[in-house]
Amino acid sequence: MAWDEWEQLKAQAAERPSTHTRLNQLAPDGGGGGGGTGDLVVYQDDLGAVGHEAHLLYDDVRSQADIAGAGAGSGGAGSTAQAASALKSHGFQTGGALETTVEIWTSQVKSVLQACAHISDHLDFTKKLHAEDDAKIGTVLRGSDGSTVSVSQLNEYFK
Repeated sequence: MAWDEWEQLKAQAAERPSTHTRLNQLAPDGGGGGGGTGDLVVYQDDLGAVGHEAHLLYDDVRSQADIAGAGAGSGGAGSTAQAASALKSHGFQTGGALETTVEIWTSQVKSVLQACAHISDHLDFTKKLHAEDDAKIGTVLRGSDGSTVSVSQLNEYFK
């Protein structure tokens, strides 16, 4: 681009009446999976159901996936860890591999448990926060006489 062309473009831009932002996007009927509405709707019951399922999954995984502690003996080691130790003490390489398997498995189970707890806790927090927001908005959007604010008056806020 030559310098004079640049100066010409700057002059044309300065002559325009105002600056506008243009977003590059699909037309409303162009897809995107939203059906053109663009609104995300989530109901309290939906959040509660997802949080409940996350909590149930947490309980199931915690109780059924613990191979490190399953069949724990007097020393606190589970049967898998005991088997790994016994194999290792007899010179079998399988013992070391089994120990590594238990360590990796335990790490992965802890990650899944943490994710389930995070989902459940976050959804509980979100429900509580939005309920508080709704209550606050309900008290703020009242007239001085305690009556609700009319739609036409609300519309003035958005102009």
